[in-house]
Amino acid sequence: MKDLAYYNGSITRISEMMVPFNDRSHFFGDGVYDATIARNHVIFKLSDHLERFFNSMALVDIQSDFSKDELGDLLTDLTAQVDADEVFVYFQVSRGTALRNHTYHDLKANLAIYITPEKLEMSFDKRFKLMTTPDYRFEFCHIKTLNLLPNVLASQEAAQRGLDEVVFHRNQRVTECAHSNISILKDGVFQTAPLDRWILPGIARKYLILASKALGIAVSETPFTVSEMLAADEIIMSSSGTPCGAVSEIDGQAVGGRDPGRLRQLQTFLYQDFYAETAI
Repeated sequence: MKDLAYYNGSITRISEMMVPFNDRSHFFGDGVYDATIARNHVIFKLSDHLERFFNSMALVDIQSDFSKDELGDLLTDLTAQVDADEVFVYFQVSRGTALRNHTYHDLKANLAIYITPEKLEMSFDKRFKLMTTPDYRFEFCHIKTLNLLPNVLASQEAAQRGLDEVVFHRNQRVTECAHSNISILKDGVFQTAPLDRWILPGIARKYLILASKALGIAVSETPFTVSEMLAADEIIMSSSGTPCGAVSEIDGQAVGGRDPGRLRQLQTFLYQDFYAETAI
């Protein structure tokens, strides 16, 4: 198949999938999701994404009738059915299907998956341009919920300005980006915001920390401000699709470029890990 959609056991092309009108994701965004990439039909860091997915479900009281192993096997099987060497893998669960009501009881969760070709770019040379904006999102940012309207609006503004991403901040404390984590290199230290209710526990963030430690780069999981970010030696945007993206501009100001050696070390370590894990 050129692409694939799955909903509670039904499999079709994405354009052909039908979802019940009363799915609670429709009315309330009542669900959680996760996403990653795959190469050679090998899903990258699958166990990490499953762990986060099930943790998100537990935090919003969604009960599933499938295990981590069962979902992992299903995702692997579905990925093998898509005729592409590199793909994006998205999976979500909603609380269930029922007439619109804020309360819920005895609902069977709905599992939805889609897989589509995506050209992966593990680039040393690409530089990203960002903008900052106040973080008006709610206090559940550590849960990967379907409630992404602030992220959507901020991303749209960035796109209209010809930019790649948005950096959120709360009273000048940097939190994360619309669909990435954000970290810095300063004076030889890799610094990233601590895990709290204001940031998602990013899988790429986790492996940036592990890579830093393996390379002998000091790590600090402490908050930093917008001004500290702008003054950093390097600014790193990280997500499953961009595990170590170098930032060159924020709010029209040139940034980074002062510690290319450590940046290249991190990129090389992470890219080699990706290609090794997804090798045939």
